[in-house]
Amino acid sequence: MTRSKLFALTCLLAATMLSAPSQGQQQPTAPGAQPPAGGARPPAAGAPAQGGPQAQGSQQSGPPPGGPEQTEGPPWPIMVVTSIEVLRSPRAGGMDVVRARGLVTSTGWGEPHLLPITHGEPLDGILDLIFQAHAPTGAAGLGPFMVVEAILPVETGHPYKGVRVRSSTNAVTLKTLPGYAETAAPKEDCAKCVGRYFVAKGANPPAGVAADNLVREADLAWPLRIIKPTDGIPSYGFDPNRLTLVLSEDSRIVDAAWD
Repeated sequence: MTRSKLFALTCLLAATMLSAPSQGQQQPTAPGAQPPAGGARPPAAGAPAQGGPQAQGSQQSGPPPGGPEQTEGPPWPIMVVTSIEVLRSPRAGGMDVVRARGLVTSTGWGEPHLLPITHGEPLDGILDLIFQAHAPTGAAGLGPFMVVEAILPVETGHPYKGVRVRSSTNAVTLKTLPGYAETAAPKEDCAKCVGRYFVAKGANPPAGVAADNLVREADLAWPLRIIKPTDGIPSYGFDPNRLTLVLSEDSRIVDAAWD
């Protein structure tokens, strides 16, 4: 899904949710079913959430028998959540609408959505959500991070005092409704990592190498797989939020991918 199409999709859905109160009355997504692009309705107090993260992550990524080829993989937590905003819509009788923004590693991600994982009425009053999207089906090349957005309407009269949104690497909590909370985006997206020198945590950079030609592990806030010239690869499990860096003998990055 291209950057422009994904942005248009999320904006259209946000406008629809804010202008049409009836959208908030949709039935919750059934366990095992694909969540809608704008998210699923959180459970009522005292009822279990529909489709926990394990159930969502276990969906098959391949196409159904006899069906069209699937171009996007299963739901997966996005790389990082950067902000939460809760809007109170007077057109919907005071309904709250959660809007979250975050970053994914490539344009291969699609259908961002918020998945409620809160069961019943939480003791701390916080509605807990996972920010997911459909991950790429295979390794993705390096490039700038892509901004994604998702919304979730919450029924009037809900028991929640705040909202927490989780990604694969962080969480942002909003403790006042309505309101806004944000966190800083990662310093380094590694879009231009290839050809630069990798500096592990606690290690000294190569002598005579300029600072802008270095990639420091301390600036990479996500899982890493470092492959040196003498390393084997005992297993190859796919993780769309993990950065694989292939190093030369002098620690220069000669190849890289999100896989």
